[in-house]
Amino acid sequence: MPGGKWILFFLFLFTTGLAARANEISFKASAPQSVVMGEQFRLTYVINAEGKDLRVQEMPDFEVLMGPSQSTSYSTSWVNGKSTSETTVSYTYILMPKKEGTFTIAPATIKVKDATYTSNGLSIKVLPPDKSGKTTAERVQSASTTISDDDFFVRMIVSKHDVYEQEGFLVTFKLYAARPCGINGVKFPEFEGFMAQEIDLPNKQWVQDRYKDRNYFTVDLRQVVLYPQRTGDLTIGKGTYDAVIRVSTPQKARSIFDDFFDSYREVNKQLVSSPATIHVKPLPSGKPASFSGAVGSYSMTARISANQVKANDAVTVNVQITGNGNIKMAKNPEVTFPNDFEIYDPKVDTQTKTTTAGVSGTKTIEYMAIPRYAGDFEIPSVEFSYFDTKSASYKTLKSDAFQLHVEKGEEGAASAPVVSNFANKESVKYLGQDIRFLKTRGIHFSPKREEVFFGTALYAMSYLVPLLLFIVFFIVYRKQIKENADLARVRTKKANKIAVKRLKNAGKLLQAQQKEAFYDEVMRALWGYLSDKLNMPLSSLTKDNVEAELAKYGVDEALTRDFMEILNTCEFARYAPSQASDAMDKLYEQTIDAIGKMENTIKK
Repeated sequence: MPGGKWILFFLFLFTTGLAARANEISFKASAPQSVVMGEQFRLTYVINAEGKDLRVQEMPDFEVLMGPSQSTSYSTSWVNGKSTSETTVSYTYILMPKKEGTFTIAPATIKVKDATYTSNGLSIKVLPPDKSGKTTAERVQSASTTISDDDFFVRMIVSKHDVYEQEGFLVTFKLYAARPCGINGVKFPEFEGFMAQEIDLPNKQWVQDRYKDRNYFTVDLRQVVLYPQRTGDLTIGKGTYDAVIRVSTPQKARSIFDDFFDSYREVNKQLVSSPATIHVKPLPSGKPASFSGAVGSYSMTARISANQVKANDAVTVNVQITGNGNIKMAKNPEVTFPNDFEIYDPKVDTQTKTTTAGVSGTKTIEYMAIPRYAGDFEIPSVEFSYFDTKSASYKTLKSDAFQLHVEKGEEGAASAPVVSNFANKESVKYLGQDIRFLKTRGIHFSPKREEVFFGTALYAMSYLVPLLLFIVFFIVYRKQIKENADLARVRTKKANKIAVKRLKNAGKLLQAQQKEAFYDEVMRALWGYLSDKLNMPLSSLTKDNVEAELAKYGVDEALTRDFMEILNTCEFARYAPSQASDAMDKLYEQTIDAIGKMENTIKK
């Protein structure tokens, strides 16, 4: 290797090593999220390396009482015979707020060798002094022997009390305490009539907050985003929480040393959060034809895998819906392929994240079809409608129409594409081999035997039997053609078979304890059964029109309620906390019984 290349090689190794070390260095700032006016607090910068030239921006809203005071710690560990050393340097300031309000502390910078690192910024809320006049330290130290309802309580904070059906809102269960305490057990209220999406709270920390002119230590016990599944006034019940509070125990001093020590005991107190009523409004009239229950704010993109393919080659349309709302329950938009295309069930992938702003994410739907004949085809534009809660109006998103040119496939191809990963259709097996050619080689003839056959009974039967078989075949064939021409009748007759097939799959999921998949399969079986039985497109089915259609067919209200109850249970259980196994068994039996009763009611 020439000398110049050696130099470049070592420079590459050197810069790579510096980059690796740079990725390992962490420089962070920390301080309380909230403080009380007149109280001191610490602002600390921590870096895991030896640094220099620390630069902190001016803090006009705070008075710097002391700092920065520097402290350094070293640690060494042995792993698999190898020594690893770590250095931690802390820079601490003692600050006091000058006024009440919410203020920011700008990021600081520090140099490690020849590189400059920037910390995170901070936001600090300065609360007014407590109405009792005591500082936080005095309130914690006093730990009075009496515990009032104003000292410790839990609030259920609801972000909205007036919402639309399927509109998400935030519910927070927050503990308020005069001084930090422990929680032994909690029983949160049930969310009947709502679909619940939990918010992960990995690091629960005490934070000072103000409520009704008094400062408390607070901590969020639980946060959940709720989506109402029906209209009317829905009530979220009360919750109970077992708090363990430490209080001082007065005792008579027996010596001069008793004054230096305090005695404490733990007191159990049950806290109760008040119920709340949510008024759920129905979605307004004027729903677009492509509306399928999506509520929130969304965007959509659609693309086709290719604009030119050969016959019997697969083509896919990929639709991606992104936004915030009930995206998990939003039904897939309809993609209309030409009649001569072999169509398969779509493949759906949903990625979501739940925050205090609601459930946001992306749903990707991949539709697959296989053209059988050559020609020029048009796939109409894909439409997706949703109800926008901000403007209280329906909005429709449309893609462009797709032009597809299909060329003639190769004749007599040895093999054709094999398509997989699409559910509810058997895998496509070597298309183009369904026609067998005539055999032209290896044919042998046998000599004609001289036998008397004319005029015998067997001779007469040879004419009569084919004639009778032809008449029977003609009658059956005509009847079958007539029945097949009635597509609604065909769908109705096959509805039970398809539903039973899906319920068998749900039974396997039940035995495997795959709860979410089980409820999803039961719900798909019911919706598919109702679609076939009522001869209605799946995208047009809603709970309201299903009840109306079943009434037209003479189905009694009790059986209709059973179907609606099963659908509501499945929708709730897919996203609510895990259900017990006996509840799944009961739902499975209830579904089979309901479909059996429906078959006896609608026999056409």
